[in-house]
Amino acid sequence: MEHQDKPEGHEASCHSGSDRKSHHSDKTKSNLVTRLNRIEGQIRGVKGLIEKDTYCDDVLNQIAAIQSALNGVGKLLLEHHLNSCVIERIQEGDNEVIKELMITVNKLMK
Repeated sequence: MEHQDKPEGHEASCHSGSDRKSHHSDKTKSNLVTRLNRIEGQIRGVKGLIEKDTYCDDVLNQIAAIQSALNGVGKLLLEHHLNSCVIERIQEGDNEVIKELMITVNKLMK
């Protein structure tokens, strides 16, 4: 994956610290926002189903679909993180990124 995600005029960086930024291209950001907007709509839909006393199994199936969609967003973000920030920080000799990554992966897999 090519590293083309730095916005023009800004020097994005994956270095540790509180001002870290991601390297997402406009296409990736748009994809993520579209997915999250869809998920947001699904959540509002589940809320409506509960308010209408919809059969529990139907609501649970919708929740499963939302969880799957969120997993998809997480996988996409993880892939981009590995191919940009993680590689960059390892190349700079910052092996703490591996510990950080493992903590994050463990949270995602709960």
